[in-house]
Amino acid sequence: MSKFLTNGQRIMDWLVKCARWVGFLIFYLFDSFLLGLATDMVKHGQPGQVNQFIGLTLIVAALVLGVITWRYQRQLAANNPRHFGKQPLNAKRLWQLLGLFALMMAVQFTWNYLIHIHVLSSPVNQALIDKQVVQLPLWNLAYSILFAPVIEELIFRGIFLNYFFKKDTRLMNFLGVLISGTIFGALHVPSLSMTWLMYSTLGWILGFTYLHFRDIRYNMALHFLNNAMSLL
Repeated sequence: MSKFLTNGQRIMDWLVKCARWVGFLIFYLFDSFLLGLATDMVKHGQPGQVNQFIGLTLIVAALVLGVITWRYQRQLAANNPRHFGKQPLNAKRLWQLLGLFALMMAVQFTWNYLIHIHVLSSPVNQALIDKQVVQLPLWNLAYSILFAPVIEELIFRGIFLNYFFKKDTRLMNFLGVLISGTIFGALHVPSLSMTWLMYSTLGWILGFTYLHFRDIRYNMALHFLNNAMSLL
């Protein structure tokens, strides 16, 4: 009976973690939706409503950042078998980070080349972001380059891996990187395609980065550089 109760508790804990993680993701996507509404209002000539929605977006963004950062820190304080924390930057880590950035740029270059020679079509997600940047450049660039890398790394790498793959074994690390990157790709492209594979590959690189450096700030920096090179 006690074994049955223990297994039931584990399942319940897992379901609660799933609900929390999905909740964090919905919270973030809702904030992105608000910025999208503000962007759409620009073309309709509604500056007053644009400013209102930008203000609301900033308020929700601050709440999202505060809640998710608090949850991540609480998570590590309660259970941190991989010893994630602040790892000081040195020459070796800098070169490794630059090497991973070069790998991400190689993925992006290959993807853009295949689009250029008409092997692949331009992804709808990227086209939408480019359109929004044209309509409302300052806020969309700031959101995509500065805010999104921080929140997405906390959600997809930090919280996700510690919730569902916290054991520090080769199998758990491999599965954690594989699944988190796959979900990351599906969020950007919700269908199996070469574009989904490209986004997933970027997610796998970021997952490896988190487990390699054991400091999520390296992930944020790498994600920031990738988004900046894609949009500027």
